[in-house]
Parts: sequence; structure tokens; C-alpha cells
Amino acid sequence: MTEKKPDTPKKRSLFLRTLDRVEVIGNALPHPATIFAMLAALVVLISWLTSTLGVSAIHPGTGEAISVRNLLSGEGVRWMFESLEKNFVRFPPLGLVLVLMIGIGVAEGSGLLSALIRFLVLRSPKRLITGALVLAGVISHIASEAGYVILIPLGAAIFHALGRHPMAGLAAAFAGVSGGFGANFMITAIDPVLAGLSESAAQILDETVRISPAANLYFMFASAIMIVIAGTWVTERFVEPRLGVYTGNKEAEKLEELKGEERRGLLFAALSVLVILVLFFLATAPEGGLLRHPGEGILRSAFFNGLITAITLFFLVPGLAYGITVGTIRNDKHVIKQMVSSMSHMATYIVLVFFAAQFVYFFSHSNLGLIVAINGAEFLRTIGLTGVLLMVGFVIFSSFVNMFMGSASAKWAILAPVFVPMFMLLGYHPALTQAVFRIGDSITNVVTPMMSYFALIVTFAEKYDEKYGIGTIISTMLPYTLIFGLMWTIMLVTWILLGIPVGPDGPLHYVPPVTP
Repeated sequence: MTEKKPDTPKKRSLFLRTLDRVEVIGNALPHPATIFAMLAALVVLISWLTSTLGVSAIHPGTGEAISVRNLLSGEGVRWMFESLEKNFVRFPPLGLVLVLMIGIGVAEGSGLLSALIRFLVLRSPKRLITGALVLAGVISHIASEAGYVILIPLGAAIFHALGRHPMAGLAAAFAGVSGGFGANFMITAIDPVLAGLSESAAQILDETVRISPAANLYFMFASAIMIVIAGTWVTERFVEPRLGVYTGNKEAEKLEELKGEERRGLLFAALSVLVILVLFFLATAPEGGLLRHPGEGILRSAFFNGLITAITLFFLVPGLAYGITVGTIRNDKHVIKQMVSSMSHMATYIVLVFFAAQFVYFFSHSNLGLIVAINGAEFLRTIGLTGVLLMVGFVIFSSFVNMFMGSASAKWAILAPVFVPMFMLLGYHPALTQAVFRIGDSITNVVTPMMSYFALIVTFAEKYDEKYGIGTIISTMLPYTLIFGLMWTIMLVTWILLGIPVGPDGPLHYVPPVTP
């Protein structure tokens, strides 16, 4: 009888071994807070060197000469000394996250989120969970940036409850929220901002050009479908198999059937949400509504400007309704205790944000990011690409710039005055140029530490294993960047070749008006 040979472990592919190496190197680095502090110090040194060398650029919109601000000069040192606190306090994710945690703390402490997770997991088809998470991430853009705070940790918790690796759930939600930032099924808060910048840039050449916030709607809608399909495939084909079995110490939510009082609690919570929706509708939809500014449209109403307040209430009020029903909230002290408990978990994040804010604002104040963007745009203009290759080059360039500047509107304010008129002269409409920019601006969101919420994502990951760090996040999310970039670029090229408009009043080609 022939002795059976033991099974040999399957050799991992070069791609997976590369991701493993990225993770090892990344996690071998110091604590993320220390890394951001070191990066801030590096920006200071680079600002001194480039200022000494006389590095500069001409702003395409104003014609103003932009030079590097030397942060080691007397003026620079005084600015850093005076701005340390301001940088921390005005860092956009800080206030948003802490305000949301007021409402989330009550929803979590009352038991609402636990019951909701169990309800969703027990009632939903297991094979659709991954796609549903990516889809929810794409749709979450309607609620501004709240998806980062709410959906990403929820995705990790749902996967963990199902016995799947929580980092895979975090990655799927993160891919939809951030990697699919340029995709959606409807108009979001960023569309009017980008359209306004595109219109201003287009009017450098043609004062008659008007860009609607819906100019990219067709392309965004199709992109959203692609992101959901590609994000689901990447999660289940690459990310989850690579992560393997979760071996951390964090306990998963027990999937017990809801008890009678829990079902009643969910019912009252749902009714409270319905009441809030009706009240917000009555205060926002009518022209004279309480949350409408006189003479302004719905998108510029107080409701949309203060959407974080609304979302906080969408957690706080149902949390109260659920807690009172099931008995987890009996007085005001219980409510305050739940809020304080949720804040206590944010200590690591707050420290991370302090150093991340210094890095981001040092980089911004030094003008290094601005000069990189302007000189890069000038290089792309001079290399002579045309047609589809030019658009592909612009996707790559936008994704590169995104590694240095986090804000989409800030990047487009710089790039639009260069590329919108340039592409108009080549016969391409500003709506197409804007759509191409949004592709590049989205695909590297999940791997750049310059993304405002990157520190928060690291904090979420550390809850499942304190060893998880920047390397874990980048190595886990890199497949999404590569596949989204490839699929979105193929879709763009096909779209252009077929001659499909990117949206209402969003043609592909620009035809100059005939002058009498």
C-alpha cells in the first residue's frame, strides 16, 4: 500500500505575496500618530529645501506666482506656533465624528445597533451581504461623509457576526464609501460644488457655458453599478481569501433571535425615524420651510448645510425610542452615560487626528501640494497626448494628485482652470472633463493617508487587532484601487467611443458658438 503524501500548502500568487509584503513593511513602521508627526516634520524640511531652490508655479486661475512657504523661516515658525491648536480644531473630520458619536453612542448604548445588526444578518440572504455593503457605501454619499463614521464600522461588525473576517467587511464598506466617491445613483452634495468650479473654468473661454449639477448623472449612475459589482468581486475573490480566518480577541455579536421587547423597540425606533423624516420634509421641501434660506434652493438649505445634525438626530431619537421601550434607558443619566462611553472610545482617534491635522495643514500652508498639482498639470499639457489617451492620462494624473491633496473641491479648484479650457480647445465638453477627474479622484482615496478619514479607518481596524496599522489598511485596499482604476478606465473609453452623454446637458464634445 502506497503511503499518502501530506498535502503541501498552496503557494500564494505573486500579487498576494506582494500585498503581504506591503502589510509587513507598513505595520513595521511606528505608530500611525508618530508617522503623521514624522511626515509633518518632513514637510517642514522639504519646504525649507524647495524654498531655498526657488521652486514655484503660476496659478492657472489667477496668474499669480505661487512659491513655497519656508516653514523654517521666522514667519513659518511663528505660523506653526500659533496654528497648532487651530489646525487640530478645524480639521473637518474631528467635529463631524465627535458630533455623530453623540447620537451613535445612544443608539449603541441602548442596544438599538446590536438589535439592528442581528435583524439584518438573520433576515438578509448571506450571499448578498457583501454587495449590499458596497452598495450602501456608494449610496452613503447622499449623507455627505457620514458613511465613514457609520457604515464602515457597521460593515466590520456584520461580517464578524457572520463568522467572516471583520476586516473584509470594513474593506467592502470603505471601498463603496471612498473608492466609489465619484459614483452614485443621484445628485449628492459635491455635485453643485464641482459643477460651479467647472462652469467658472469653462467661462474663461466661453461665457455662455453653463454646467448643471446633474451634468455627470448618467455616467455616475452606470459607475455606481460597476463599483458595486467590482467591489463585491474584489472582496470575495481577493480580500477575504487573503485575510483568512479572524483570530483576534474581539467577540462577535451573538446572532440570537430578537425577543418580544426588542422587536417592539425596533418598531418604535422605526416609527420615530418616520416622524423625523416627515418633520424634515415639511421643514425643507416647501419654499418657505423653516430650514430653507430665503431665495435659495433645496440643495443650499439649512438641512443640507447641516446634514450632520440631521444624521445625529437619526441615531439619537431612535436610540431613545428603543432604549425607553426595552428598558435600557430609564432616566437622563443613562443617556449621558452612553454618550460619554462612546466618546471614551475615541481617545486614540483624537490623538491621531492631532498629528494628522498638523501634517495636512503644514503641507497645505507650505504650498507644496498646490505646486505639485500645477506643475504636474503643465507637464501633462506639454507631452502632447490627444483623444482617448489624453483622458486616460488625466485619470492617472488625477489619481496621482489625490495622493497629495485630500479635498476633491480643492483639487478641482486648481485643476479645472487648466484642464477644462484645454480640453474645450481640443473639442471636449467640461462635463466630460469633470467626469474623468472624478474617476482619478476616487480610486486612490482608499490608499492615501492624505484622505481626511484615513486615521479614523486605522482606529476602526485597531479595535479588532491592535497590530493592524497603516500597512494593513493599504495592503487590504490596494486591490480595490487597481481593479476600480482598470474597470473605470475601460468603462470611460467605451463610453467615449460610443458617444454617450455623461449626463443631462452633459455632452461629450464641445462646439464653440458661432460668432456673427
